[in-house]
Amino acid sequence: MAAPLGLVSQSCKLVSKVVRSACLHKVRNLSTKQLYVQSFGQPENVLQARDVELPSSLGPRQIIVKMLLAPINPSDVNMMEGTYFVQPPLPAIMGNEGVGEIVEVGAEVKGLNPGDWIIPADTAFGTWQTMKLIEDTEVIKLRNDIPALSAATISVNPCTAYRMLRDYAHLVPGDVIIQNGSNSGVGVSVIQLAREWGIKTVNIVRSRPDIDNLISYLKSLGADHVVTEEFCRKPEMRDLLKSLSKQPKLALNCVGGQSSSELLRHLGQGGIMVTYGGMSKKPIIAPTGALLFKEIKLFGYWNTNWNRLHQTDIARFEMLSDISNLIKLSKFVPPECELFSLSEYKKAVERATSGYKSCKVVFKMT
Repeated sequence: MAAPLGLVSQSCKLVSKVVRSACLHKVRNLSTKQLYVQSFGQPENVLQARDVELPSSLGPRQIIVKMLLAPINPSDVNMMEGTYFVQPPLPAIMGNEGVGEIVEVGAEVKGLNPGDWIIPADTAFGTWQTMKLIEDTEVIKLRNDIPALSAATISVNPCTAYRMLRDYAHLVPGDVIIQNGSNSGVGVSVIQLAREWGIKTVNIVRSRPDIDNLISYLKSLGADHVVTEEFCRKPEMRDLLKSLSKQPKLALNCVGGQSSSELLRHLGQGGIMVTYGGMSKKPIIAPTGALLFKEIKLFGYWNTNWNRLHQTDIARFEMLSDISNLIKLSKFVPPECELFSLSEYKKAVERATSGYKSCKVVFKMT
């Protein structure tokens, strides 16, 4: 597990104490390296790097954040392509997720101090940069006694898994769920949360040369059953489901196309399928029999919208606290990651958009 990164210096703390007495004050000359897009298109073609000076004045409710780590998620790729539902005004600094450390705070900032870790409160935050000057309302404080990689990857995939397991079906210990894309960031989060809550998982992955290693990895996280897409279409899949004490109550879909149709076929009576992605870029085709005779229900989940609807709700902070506690107890680990510096952004984007990658790509700012 990675150790916390970028401890704030004593000099930063002393400067912060002095400047708190002013409503608006000059800050040190600071510059930030940013990864941004001037236009939408293929990520390898549109992503650029630049160095920018931060504003010299710090407002009363502003903070200066030093970014530590920030991943490349599918939503980041879609945002660069211009296909994501949220399209920030251009030019736009990229990065929706990450963890940063507060360096300075304005005189009227409450509850945030130098040395605290923060994560974005909303999407399109611009985490792919070394320093950021923002309003205090744009961030959420996170405990800084957990691994930095866990903090940097907590707000998208783990929270998506948490909400889908909590909000759509009444799951109790012993219940069964089924999911595709099980080695994705959300998939491994589902496996770990389900293990802690006593829920059995049937996990579907694409076949690949190192399939045995992948199956071993997912089972080490707590997966009960791991099968391939091809296996799902064989009679043996029906035999596997019949051997379970209960039929799947909930299906989680991030693939679409034929894979989602298979999920629907394998759901139990009155089951629910929640779609949170469409990696195949193919529509969901629901078997008529599943809809009519098993009364299957279909829902969609978008993490950004849930966060916006519950931005200040206690439910959001309880969720982050629950996940953080599991992380602290080493019961919830981040996905396997590859670290890249911002200057290696071309290589990082190429790696993040390649097929069958086993690791999440993460920018390391220092």
